[in-house]
Amino acid sequence: MNKSLKFTVEMTRRKFTSKFKTKVVLELLKERSSLAELAQKYELAPQQLSSWKRDFLHNAEQVFDKGTKSPKTEAQEEKEKLLKTIGQLKVENDFLKDALR
Repeated sequence: MNKSLKFTVEMTRRKFTSKFKTKVVLELLKERSSLAELAQKYELAPQQLSSWKRDFLHNAEQVFDKGTKSPKTEAQEEKEKLLKTIGQLKVENDFLKDALR
């Protein structure tokens, strides 16, 4: 393999699924292995594992929130509400235009 091809292959970012990240973070939380050992095992930087752990713990309470909705869901509901209002106003506008003719 020539050097330029090897360099481009090494520069591509690896992408990890949320399932994989969860598995690694749960293993980290069990504390059976050190951060350095897990980083070496999965060929990841220790800082990456720490970041995943921090994000995981920061969002953990959302698992048990029953009545709250995710921001995406709230945004979708707001969009639907606005589209419904626009549709209603269009119907009213068309009705008034016809009434004035």
